[in-house]
Amino acid sequence: QLQLVESGGGLVQPGGSLRLSCAASGFTLRDYVIGWFRQAPGKEREGVSCISSGVDRTYYTDSVKGRFTISRDNAKNTVYLQMNSLKPEDTGVYYCGLAVSAGWDPAEYGYWGPGTQVTVSS
Repeated sequence: QLQLVESGGGLVQPGGSLRLSCAASGFTLRDYVIGWFRQAPGKEREGVSCISSGVDRTYYTDSVKGRFTISRDNAKNTVYLQMNSLKPEDTGVYYCGLAVSAGWDPAEYGYWGPGTQVTVSS
């Protein structure tokens, strides 16, 4: 059974860091694009970062460039999102999703995890 599970969210002060994990089961994660998206209350789900299948080509939305880093551990079948210098506007539920090609359209992602809450507040 194909499954994605996010973890690592929490409450952090502005300027702090968190590392999110997206653990996969039932498939080989490196064979697919894995994207991180977030959704704030009352807003649409937006793409944050994604990593391509095979060669680790990475993509970031402008608002997180230089602060977030996506990576993959093939041995653990897990993708990570290291988030540094967090800002209140980074608050939301963070989801990882699976796709065939890299992109920012959530409709292109066929499977999602249940999400993990990230709250950046003093």
